[in-house]
Amino acid sequence: MVKFAYASILLIPAAAYGFAPSITSAPVLHNVGNAISARPAFASDKRRSIAPLSMANSSALKMSEAAADGEKSLGSKIFEVYTKTANAATTLFPLWTVLFTAIALKKPSTFDFFTTEYFTAALAALMLSMGITLTPQDFVEVTKEPSSVLMQFSLCYGMMPALAFFLGKAFGLEAGLLAGMVLVGSINGGQASNLCTYIAKGNVALSVLMTTATTVGAILMTPFLCKTILGAVVPVDAAGIAKSTIQVVLAPIAIGMTANKFFPKIVKAILPFAPVVGVVSTCLLVASAVAQVAEPILGAGMNLQIPVLLLHLLGGIVGYWLPKITGFGEVKSRTMAIETSMKSSAFGFLLAKLHFGDYIARVPSAVSVVWMALTGSLLAVVWRYIPVKEDE
Repeated sequence: MVKFAYASILLIPAAAYGFAPSITSAPVLHNVGNAISARPAFASDKRRSIAPLSMANSSALKMSEAAADGEKSLGSKIFEVYTKTANAATTLFPLWTVLFTAIALKKPSTFDFFTTEYFTAALAALMLSMGITLTPQDFVEVTKEPSSVLMQFSLCYGMMPALAFFLGKAFGLEAGLLAGMVLVGSINGGQASNLCTYIAKGNVALSVLMTTATTVGAILMTPFLCKTILGAVVPVDAAGIAKSTIQVVLAPIAIGMTANKFFPKIVKAILPFAPVVGVVSTCLLVASAVAQVAEPILGAGMNLQIPVLLLHLLGGIVGYWLPKITGFGEVKSRTMAIETSMKSSAFGFLLAKLHFGDYIARVPSAVSVVWMALTGSLLAVVWRYIPVKEDE
């Protein structure tokens, strides 16, 4: 290997000379008696000595350029095909969500391989795929306008719990299901919202900051809201939530941003693959969560399916128009809409499983896993094809 490296180094000057432009003036050797002297070549000498070499070099350059153009053309065509395929796959994100959900409901054992370790890894991959699109400056710019984060925080922990309670009452849900509905409305924003924000041409840095703010806020807000609205205390493992937030959200984002700063060429090469990684990760996460609670989802009935769907759909609509009419721009309004609509339903299911005595209380979270992903992905795909003005 070392010999090969040395040989390669020695060949570099020769290769460089072969592709170098022709020299307009070169010394020509002449015999003077028994001595050899060098003098500048005259025009006739140039034509005799350099012309053949120049012609050879010119032909070689033309051939190499033609070959390079051919390779570039082939590479461009392959990348163009990939780009079109990836865009189509990303656009069909809602379809993949439905397909994976249907498989999980029909045959839950299909996703038995997707254990907790893989679940965590998929969430981390989702965050990493977003992290490489960000720079520290993005977060600096976001923190200059905290009003956006405060607005979305109030939507997450103000409007959504109230909407969940209202819908539960309107559809006459029994106490256990009503408790589960309020829990869904009272939990933090889901990590998949960052991917949907990216697809919808929203502000990814703002989305990540909002997700982090509501996730940390869940330590206090979720038990407080459940106690206030339902009269039941929901214990929350604050240390566990903080640890999971660091592992699943903050660490991958930080790694992605670091790579973007110090290895920009590598990041630029892999960046086109980020949306595909995000879509695949999200589909697996949704399918895994659904597969674990397939039976209660199938037994829920339309009386629960409709209010849960409306919770996410109306949450997205209000989450868009309220910021819009209060002076926020298009990009921020889209970001807040997706953040408000997409809740961390899997986390809600876990809380219901651990801290609610009534088994039926976990069913709304299980149903929410599907409608949350479907609603968020639909909003993302629709907005993907609606242009955003540069000043917004």
